[in-house]
Amino acid sequence: MLRFKILASVVPLLAAAVFARSEIGSVSHPCIAIGDTSVELTSLFWTAGLQVAFTDDPAQATVRVQITDDADAADFAVVDDGASDEPGACQGNPSTHLVAISGQGGADHPTVYLSTEGPADYRIYVRSRTFSQKEAAALIVAARGGHRHLQAASL
Repeated sequence: MLRFKILASVVPLLAAAVFARSEIGSVSHPCIAIGDTSVELTSLFWTAGLQVAFTDDPAQATVRVQITDDADAADFAVVDDGASDEPGACQGNPSTHLVAISGQGGADHPTVYLSTEGPADYRIYVRSRTFSQKEAAALIVAARGGHRHLQAASL
């Protein structure tokens, strides 16, 4: 009977470990490499070093991100429909920072207002099969530490 209880308690833990490992090791999560570090989205919010929330109310936003149709005017451009120059840039990088998209805003993480009109702290251009505009915005905000791009200019 004791063996059955031990087996019954170990099986769910093994299943959870296998699920977590496959989720963390998945390469389907959007990721960008910046210098020697990389920023990757994760669906496992408890592993994320930063959580980014989105709002439809510009008054609640701590960071504003504008979607632009001109790649030259963008601070960050994602165009990945062609072959990648760095196919494994985020795989196995020990300095990868994980970021999760949160459903709720909070004082401890940035809240992004995503729009097609300015003013904006960041401007992004996204033409991708794998990145959504929301994911690209979360990555650029996380890559910059979650702070406003123009924050230093307001001092």
